[in-house]
Amino acid sequence: MPIINDPTVVAEVTDLYLLYEEALCNNNLEMMDSLFWDTPEVVRFGITENLYGGDEIRNFRQNRSNPKIERKISNFKVVTFGKDAATVTLEFRRIINGVERFGRQSQTW
Repeated sequence: MPIINDPTVVAEVTDLYLLYEEALCNNNLEMMDSLFWDTPEVVRFGITENLYGGDEIRNFRQNRSNPKIERKISNFKVVTFGKDAATVTLEFRRIINGVERFGRQSQTW
């Protein structure tokens, strides 16, 4: 049975996620690409899009209409399974055109 939530692995995944969050908010495409598995098996579900594979995800990121994102995250959770797998879930809040919007995100690492 794998160790669930080994503190060292939780800290490692948390640090990686924070790199991703910074890259996402600043549209650092190179950093985002470096953090994700570049394979046809990767899937990204968004509010208006379903993206399959690294190429579709990369194309979406390169062509976002608003590349800079300002958001506040809450309910951030990392759950690790052994040393090689983790999930990250969170909620976020953004102001878009003066309207507060709420969202959620989940990732497998």
